Amino acid sequence: MRYQHPDGSLVHLAYGTNVLPAQDVDGIAAQATTFGEQLRRRLGVDRVGLGMWLPAVAAHRLAADPAELQRLRKILDHHGVEVVTLNAFPYADFQGEVVKKAVYHPTWSERDRLDHTLAAARVLAGLLPDDVAQGSISSLPLGWHAPWLADRQHAAEDHLAELAEGLAALAGETGRTVRVGLEPEPGCVIETTAEAVARLGAVDRDWVGVCLDLCHLAVGFESAEDALASLDQAGLRVVKAQPAAALVVDDPADVAARTALSSYAEDRFLHQVRQQAGARLVGRDDLPEALDGRRALRTGTPWRVHFHVPVHADPTPPLRNSRDDLSASLAALVGGPRARVHHLEVETYTWSVLPGGQPDGDAALAEGMAAELGWVHRELVGLGLTPC
Repeated sequence: MRYQHPDGSLVHLAYGTNVLPAQDVDGIAAQATTFGEQLRRRLGVDRVGLGMWLPAVAAHRLAADPAELQRLRKILDHHGVEVVTLNAFPYADFQGEVVKKAVYHPTWSERDRLDHTLAAARVLAGLLPDDVAQGSISSLPLGWHAPWLADRQHAAEDHLAELAEGLAALAGETGRTVRVGLEPEPGCVIETTAEAVARLGAVDRDWVGVCLDLCHLAVGFESAEDALASLDQAGLRVVKAQPAAALVVDDPADVAARTALSSYAEDRFLHQVRQQAGARLVGRDDLPEALDGRRALRTGTPWRVHFHVPVHADPTPPLRNSRDDLSASLAALVGGPRARVHHLEVETYTWSVLPGGQPDGDAALAEGMAAELGWVHRELVGLGLTPC
């Protein structure tokens, strides 16, 4: 889905496919076309954007086989699906039985992460629509925070420098610009915008920047306006943003709130919890630890939970989602006189683990995805963007 910003630029809206379990090229094509068709029909549009997740095996296969890449592009085109952004954060098996901290491997200190990202960039250059010259890729914020010693930081900086060189060479070869944004996330080496500024001081800003996940921003009690001001001062661009909502617990001591919250404690994904303690953030690595662990989180101030909940729907009261923060973040990013980001990717990958069970079949999942895209669409139109 495309929108014209009042500044004349195009803003793309997509839905991230890391909610889908496909691991190989044929499975990715089948799921992308199935959901592309259903989303187009539900939204009443001719083309729909998907932010494609490419596991490493699929990325390397497509990057090494131009004919296979062209086959995928033709399939997507035929079904009215366009791809301007990729998600290269999860390396493999993101909808596996247990993911947790495995999603942060390999880190940017390891060669495999660089190779995966360069392969994904080559794929994206081949998938971009003819009238779109720039693509974006989101990636992990270096790695999990521990252990992360100086040798890993130096190795990551070397790999990010190689990444920039590879992206520049790809642009010279294909005429397509692909940039990579590292995505601050609670518990990672880069958890906040301030840490992005501190850790990414050496990157080539023409090619490497930040992906702002708006759920993560809310969990960190950060405002998008403050984040953008910090990034501007450091000269770091917002390569893409992910409209996503977090769980908010206003009174963690409330019995009803704790009962409702416990239904979100599950075994597949990590759900970091944060609260403000004066000027500091404190928290726990996962929701069960915050609720009932040996060092359970204090209950005197609100909690925010890294659980991507549907942006359009309210969780069980007295829980709520961070939709107000999300609206404010979208306003900061695309509501002003110029668009601060041009690629938006809705990323609710948790449909399979929501309380009450996953949607019953593809049609039910597509209905929920379409409802989220519809909510973001209305926000964008309300901010003055025009569908085109």
